[in-house]
Amino acid sequence: MSEKIDLSKYVPSEEEEFMNGNQRAYFRAKLVAWKNDILREARETLEHLAEESANHPDLADRASSETDRAIELRARDRQRKLISKIDAALQRIEEGTYGYCEETGEPIGLKRLDARPIATLSIEAQERHERREKVYRDE
Repeated sequence: MSEKIDLSKYVPSEEEEFMNGNQRAYFRAKLVAWKNDILREARETLEHLAEESANHPDLADRASSETDRAIELRARDRQRKLISKIDAALQRIEEGTYGYCEETGEPIGLKRLDARPIATLSIEAQERHERREKVYRDE
């Protein structure tokens, strides 16, 4: 098993055993890199908001600045929730349950995991979930 995966060279393949050591290391590295990017962006946002906190004498400038600040804070809140999903995915890797559908126990699929590494449901289970959600929302 290779714990150090070069993301630029390794591509998980359907030909390999599902969730073998290389695949787990690949997804772990991908999730950690994603989390680090989010944390870096959050630090940059905080620095920007600290600089931006200067008083604006013009009411329109102040209103625009407050709107921008609210949008940034909402985006950061969404990213905070995303970090908890990334942490949960990393925990599933450690537990050996990563890559398997929470509903059916079947493999989620490498393409789906590569596109959405925090996925917990297979495409079929996700579609069922969304159909049920739509039915309840429409009632």
